[in-house]
Amino acid sequence: MNTNLSKAQVSIDPNTVPQKILFTGAAMPSVGIGTFGSDRFSAEEIAKAVKGAITVGYRHIDCASIYKNEKEIGVALKEAIDSGIKREDLWITSKVWNDMHDDVRTSCLQSIEDLQVGYLDLYLVHWPYPNFHAPGCDVDSRSPDAKPYIHESFMKTWRQMEKLVEEGLVKHIGTSNMTIPKLKLLLNDAKIKPACNEMELHPHFQQQEFFYFCIKNNIQPIGFCPIGSPTRPERDMTENDTVDIKDPVVLKIAKRLGVHPAVVCVKWAVQRGQIPIPFSIHENEYKSNLECSTKDLLTAEEMVALSKIDKNCRLIKGQVFLWKDNQSWEDLWDLDGNIKQ
Repeated sequence: MNTNLSKAQVSIDPNTVPQKILFTGAAMPSVGIGTFGSDRFSAEEIAKAVKGAITVGYRHIDCASIYKNEKEIGVALKEAIDSGIKREDLWITSKVWNDMHDDVRTSCLQSIEDLQVGYLDLYLVHWPYPNFHAPGCDVDSRSPDAKPYIHESFMKTWRQMEKLVEEGLVKHIGTSNMTIPKLKLLLNDAKIKPACNEMELHPHFQQQEFFYFCIKNNIQPIGFCPIGSPTRPERDMTENDTVDIKDPVVLKIAKRLGVHPAVVCVKWAVQRGQIPIPFSIHENEYKSNLECSTKDLLTAEEMVALSKIDKNCRLIKGQVFLWKDNQSWEDLWDLDGNIKQ
C-alpha cells in the first residue's frame, strides 16, 4: 500500500455525504464501505481498498472479526489517523462472531486492538445464533452442536454487549441478521436498545415490513448486499436468485444518469433511508458509490418505480446455521412471525 494519505487530495468532501442521526444523537455517515471479501479477495487487497476509500472521502468502515482482515485494516486506519484524520471523524463498526457469544468482551477487545482505533462506534451481534461452521464449508454442512434461537441465551450475550457501552469500549450496540419476532423480544428486555440493525437490503429484497419496523423503533437499518452482491461466495448462489443491476427499471434510471446500474442501487438505498455498505476493491467503484450520495437525486417517480421491483429475493440465506436435518433456510427467518425451534 503506497498511497500517501497525508498528501492525498480528498476527492469527495466527507461533509457533503449525508448522515443519519441515531437515537443517541450521534451522526453516522449514510454510506460505508464493506470489508467482507466473499472468499475472493485477500486481507491485503481489502486493507488497500479501505486506505483508498478513506483517501477519496469515506469515513464509515464496516468490519467484522470473522472476515479475518481486521489486523490488516487496522494498519490502514492507523495510517489515516496518523496522517491527520481525527479518530472521532471515523465511524468504525465491528461484529462479534457466533463462537464468542459467551465471551463478547474478549472478542471486542481483540477487534479494537487489531483495528487500532481505541474504541468502536458500533458493535453488532453478527448472527443471533451461536452456531459454528467451518470456513468455506458447503451450504449443506451442519454443526452437531447447532441450536435454534434461544432468547435467554441471546440476552446473556446482549448483557455483555451492554457492558461494553457502560465501559466506554463501544459507543453503540446493535444486531445483524435478525427478524421482527426476535427484535421484539430484545426490545422488551434490553436495558440499552440496539441503535442499528444490519440486514440484507437491495431493490430485489426490500424487506418492507422489517425496514419500517426498525424505523418505527428508532433502529437505523444498515443494508448489506446493496447492489445484489454479485461477488458473494458461490455457495450462497442459487438458480432462482435474481440480479438487481440487470433489472429494466434500474437500467433505465442508470441510462438517464449516465452511471453504472450499481450506483442506482446505492442511491436508492440512501434516499430510502437505510445505510448501504457496498464492497469493492476498485477505486472507480468505491468512489462512485460514495459520490452518488452527494448529487443527482433520483426523482420521486423513480423511487416509486424502484419500490415496485421487490422480488423478495434473499441472497444470503444462512443455511449453514440450521440446527436440524431436513430444514429449509426459511426456518432461520421466522417468515410466519414465529421463532422456529
